[in-house]
Amino acid sequence: MKIIKKTTLLLLTLFSILNLLVNKAIASDDLELNWYFVKRENEKTPEPPKESASFFSEYGAYYVGDTNSKVLYLTFDEGYENGNTPKILDILKEEQVPAAFFVVKPYIKQEGDIVKRMVEEGHLVCNHTSHHPSMATIKDNEKFKLEFTEVEDEFKKLTGTDMPKFFRPPMGKYSKNSLKKTQDLGYKTIFWSFAYKDWLVDNQPNETTAIKKIVNGAHPGAIILLHAVSNTNAKVLKSVIQELKSQGYEFKSLNELP
Repeated sequence: MKIIKKTTLLLLTLFSILNLLVNKAIASDDLELNWYFVKRENEKTPEPPKESASFFSEYGAYYVGDTNSKVLYLTFDEGYENGNTPKILDILKEEQVPAAFFVVKPYIKQEGDIVKRMVEEGHLVCNHTSHHPSMATIKDNEKFKLEFTEVEDEFKKLTGTDMPKFFRPPMGKYSKNSLKKTQDLGYKTIFWSFAYKDWLVDNQPNETTAIKKIVNGAHPGAIILLHAVSNTNAKVLKSVIQELKSQGYEFKSLNELP
């Protein structure tokens, strides 16, 4: 009887340990992470976050493109319109530069003419969710999916075409599971290897500082994140593009990611 009791106790202990390990693994896969990059010297590829470097590329996630060529991928996040996007589109047209605009559902509803112009001029209009939540916090699969499909439906209703399958997580927040679920929906997750503090409309960087930061942040294969609400970005974009072209850089579409 003593042997049976000891064996039972041992099995229960082992079961408890196993259960703890499983729960910990599940929790770590759902752990909310914040995207960032570690800048290196000029023209060197920044390092990705150590906590996700081992797995994020497994789930169709990018923060750089072709790092063997002097190519850049220009992207804009569009939470709302601040009067700058038409100016940005004018510059992109003049300079013949493709870009990707990550939009939320309200932007499509409120700025239909701008969205249609983006499409007509050859830019990608991509998914930035319906309500701009942290996707890592949404555990219900149907609610997770709706954040994508509501934007897709609104885009198709406006343009008659399917939305390109590129996704930018709001606020750069993600988890291992959110990346997997995004991939399961057919999307590539697009992070970035350059961004700067440009989104505070009442605290804009000065133009000289902005040009220097963006140009110095460029490197082969860089995915550049700018916010279209920034007045400074609209003012400096032409100078930035021309300077980077003079350094031998070429701008490509996310459709050309390796």
